[in-house]
Amino acid sequence: MSHKPIIIGTRGSALALAQSNMVAAQCRVAFPKLTFELQIIKTTGDKLQTASMAQGDLPKGLFTKELEVALVDGRVDLCVHSLKDLPTELPPGLKLGAVGEREDVRDVLLYRDATRFRDRGMRGFGPNLAAKDFPHGATLATSSTRRRAQLLALRPDFKAFEIRGNVATRMQKLAAQHEMDATILAYAGLKRLGYAISPDGRITGKDVPAGLFASIMDVDSMLPCVGQAAIGIEIREQDERIEAVCARLNHHHSFQCVTAERSFLSAMGGGCQAPVAAYAQVTGNEIRMRAVSFMNGYKRTEAKRAMSDATALGSEIATQLK
Repeated sequence: MSHKPIIIGTRGSALALAQSNMVAAQCRVAFPKLTFELQIIKTTGDKLQTASMAQGDLPKGLFTKELEVALVDGRVDLCVHSLKDLPTELPPGLKLGAVGEREDVRDVLLYRDATRFRDRGMRGFGPNLAAKDFPHGATLATSSTRRRAQLLALRPDFKAFEIRGNVATRMQKLAAQHEMDATILAYAGLKRLGYAISPDGRITGKDVPAGLFASIMDVDSMLPCVGQAAIGIEIREQDERIEAVCARLNHHHSFQCVTAERSFLSAMGGGCQAPVAAYAQVTGNEIRMRAVSFMNGYKRTEAKRAMSDATALGSEIATQLK
């Protein structure tokens, strides 16, 4: 294998850098004689912080296009993505080379502690609240159509509030803006950024505003989006050098599960912001996948197939939900 440095393309957000540094560390352990370097590339999504994701006015490949251009041009050798951001249809000449072992797929409700915010005239609540426990007409902030649809299916009385920004920014907004009662973040992202949920239900970590509670949602009430909690590595087709690297990074079960989920999303004809959710798990030699769609009313189903039939499983479930 050539000793030319291998360049890893990444966005510059805190989460993207945390994930890319994780991948780089794995690469250096697996290939100690090779050099791996990060190259930060700003994407359209990084530049459009005020656009509304819920209203669908953002372009396809929002957080990936510029990275893919650098990959095609040869400026980088592989790109590290939050797989949920990677479109199911990749540009000609590119492919998903590997998927790392998946983190916890669940979402987390963040909200204010009543005892800490009462003096500021802001509403708060006690620890360990589930969505069903919030008062009538509570306002939950999310930019995800998938989360919004599932929340309103669970609690039609809820009000939705648009929110953008990275994890730290969203926590600051929650602590400062009385218009929202809670927000929802991916547990995997919180963990990769070093945040933790204490036994008494508090979110802890760097720059966390004082007085925030966190409650983990179960997947039955909030199915994750396609690819959530998985890190995807995109590479050029027929690049044998980088394929050899990916072979050491790939987690087979995670790859098969996200293959089923991405096949489902592709067959549904929706992009990353489509109001659908899917979660595949390996049980023995089979993949079981649950999915929900709000594209034509509220429909929910599940099915299972042999692990080798991941793509067919996704297509089958999409057919059931269309």
